[in-house]
Amino acid sequence: MNDQSLPLKKLPRSLGVSRNLTQDDVVYEHVFDAILEQRLAPGTRLSEEALGEIFGVSRTIIRRALSRLGHEGVVLLRPNRGAVVASPSVEEARQVFFARRMVEKAITELAVEHATAEQLAELRQMVSDERDSFARGDRGAGIRLSGEFHLQLAVAARNAPLISFQRSLVSQTSLIIAQYETGNRTHCSYDEHSQLIDAIEARNTALAVELMMHHMDHIDGKLNLDEDSASDDLHAVFSHVMGRKKQGR
Repeated sequence: MNDQSLPLKKLPRSLGVSRNLTQDDVVYEHVFDAILEQRLAPGTRLSEEALGEIFGVSRTIIRRALSRLGHEGVVLLRPNRGAVVASPSVEEARQVFFARRMVEKAITELAVEHATAEQLAELRQMVSDERDSFARGDRGAGIRLSGEFHLQLAVAARNAPLISFQRSLVSQTSLIIAQYETGNRTHCSYDEHSQLIDAIEARNTALAVELMMHHMDHIDGKLNLDEDSASDDLHAVFSHVMGRKKQGR
């Protein structure tokens, strides 16, 4: 298979990365977004053969993308047994949420200091898009936008390492929610996000941090050990990619 061909035209919406994407960038972002939207279930086997067929690239390209996802902690690379979507244990989930709280606090403090009017406007638009997604019943898009809100906030904080940490933590959090969230799947993150933007715009660090911690409490409070969502069928998860390939797009 020719690794120079790039059959995927429409890319997932993600933040903090260059738009000059290689083939493994494209695969990485599609899988990253599928995890962010909770369309990939924890424990799903990521067959190199199936993914290569879906994305129209070689196994070498697939391995590069999976290696990056493994480095971020959302894919488990098992020698001689292939890769699977990570299934965080209860203790691992607690550790991720603790780390996420620390990173979110730092990001919020820096965003109060550095966020521009243009960045705040972008955040408000994301909140509006998130609200619209949930209103029309598109839960996957709403969840992705909620995660991307936190990635964009990290961009506004102007600290490159925090952006990298946040990408990993946001995707790991999405896996934890998919694995452990309760049956009550109501979402009010967009209201909490709006309040957070208001506090950042007012340059009120104490209030902004308080609101962020309340937001994290709200997410943490909905977790249990029972609920399982998403899918382990790779072709079903990436059906939109297959559809575009068949249509010659």
